[in-house]
Amino acid sequence: MAEEETALPQGWEKRQSRSSESVYYFNHNTKRSQWERPKAGETAGECPSGEVRCSHLLVKHRDSRRPSSWRQENITRTKDEALEMIEDYIDQIRSGHTDFETLASKYSDCSSAKKGGDLGFFGKGQMQRPFEEASFLLEVGKMSGPVFTDSGVHIILRTA
Repeated sequence: MAEEETALPQGWEKRQSRSSESVYYFNHNTKRSQWERPKAGETAGECPSGEVRCSHLLVKHRDSRRPSSWRQENITRTKDEALEMIEDYIDQIRSGHTDFETLASKYSDCSSAKKGGDLGFFGKGQMQRPFEEASFLLEVGKMSGPVFTDSGVHIILRTA
């Protein structure tokens, strides 16, 4: 069977360029495209070398580095109250009551809430150390427990 007749690896889509009429391939997880047909076993979750892609939900508290957000001008909750909120969100996601993206969009104190918590790709040295360490330890598709940084308390979902 010719390569063109075989199914694309999961997460890939064949598209045609409007400008050149050439065929290219789009990766739904990374939101990147390439001219070369993806090889068998090449999944849509693959990242640029040495990088991960994560989404997060951040709950700030009054001792956070900047205790304000797009949701609230002056955050007065305690660190313990922030942790309680994060634990409740984790329970809601794990129980199937709601999904990560919905909660991050509504309740994250980070501007990434507008993108469902998506932070895009990042490499080592680009995030606060506890966040980075948790992100790189997670398997694709897995969610962290509470992660504490100077910004507040996070839940991290590794997406690629």
